[in-house]
Amino acid sequence: MSSKNSPAIVFDPAEGLGRREVSVRSAGPGEVEIEVRAAGVCHSDLHVVTGDWPSDRPLVLGHEAAGVVTAVGPGVTALEAGDHVVLSWFAPCRRCRRCVAGQAWLCTGTKAVSNTHPDGTTPFADERGEPVWPYLGLGAFTRRMVVPEVAAVKVPDELPFGIGALLGCSVTTGVGAVVNTAGVRAGESAVVIGTGGVGLSVVMGLRLVGADPVIAVDLSAERLATARRFGATHTLDGAGTDVAAWCQQEFGGVDYAFEAIGNPRVIGTLPAMLTSGGAAVLVGMAATGATASFNPFDLADQGKSILGCNYGSSIGEIDIPKLARLYLAGRLPLDDLVGRTRPLHEAAEAFDDLRSNTGVRTILEP
Repeated sequence: MSSKNSPAIVFDPAEGLGRREVSVRSAGPGEVEIEVRAAGVCHSDLHVVTGDWPSDRPLVLGHEAAGVVTAVGPGVTALEAGDHVVLSWFAPCRRCRRCVAGQAWLCTGTKAVSNTHPDGTTPFADERGEPVWPYLGLGAFTRRMVVPEVAAVKVPDELPFGIGALLGCSVTTGVGAVVNTAGVRAGESAVVIGTGGVGLSVVMGLRLVGADPVIAVDLSAERLATARRFGATHTLDGAGTDVAAWCQQEFGGVDYAFEAIGNPRVIGTLPAMLTSGGAAVLVGMAATGATASFNPFDLADQGKSILGCNYGSSIGEIDIPKLARLYLAGRLPLDDLVGRTRPLHEAAEAFDDLRSNTGVRTILEP
């Protein structure tokens, strides 16, 4: 197969974060070649950089992206050159028991979480010909990429690429946590802990379904102000407020408590925020091996539940086009979720943007 060179942002466990020139092979059977137009910078990428999620191999980072199909491999039927697509990092196998049951977000056959393509290979190589691996099966911090057909979801051409990038992970996860995982209904109450990109997407999802009240909790006044714009009816400073006590005093507990930062200590406080029959929804991803503690008597006695949420319990091929249509219809204020736009070579600065806790996303444009 022929290959093309492309600049990429690579995390190497021996050398850290840096820019490299990588070669990208042509699309093979069941694969598509993508010209990346925009990529979002997500905490899941930062977890790799900080070592929270250790890697034993060099990775082309980036898993939240949108672009244009430039070529398709043999057997591809759903896409053609020129299609605008959003990249969905959780590429299901479509064959395992969970996929067949309509629960593709629980796929047991996907290789994406192993940072490979379905056949265990990578489309990337460095200047020495050594393999560089696609983070979460994508590796979107580059100009060109090759992905499995199932990882590229066609969207309307009028969808801006920066917005499409956010649909690849944060928005699909946050809105999906509300609509799919929890199934929140109009008039039910919720608290959202952490108002970064995913937390703000949870707030948007709660407004979309008519939840009330919607309480946003964060340490940043700037982020809380942003949460109000996205639909929060109440905001609390997590540093100076006992959130569980406040929820009980003001509302007798809430129906749903969403945790969007992956902090085990905070996760342990969620059940105390709930009314009887309420549910805690774990949306943020904690560090590998982290644990949290709960009061099992309270959970059993009050009929409370804890729901894990992977990718918003979403199926990319179904949920991403839905979210695109909602945005284009003016139902999701996703433009406000985009903060800075930077060129690809400023990826390190983009991670600093993420650490600054403004709540909005930085978009990289190759």
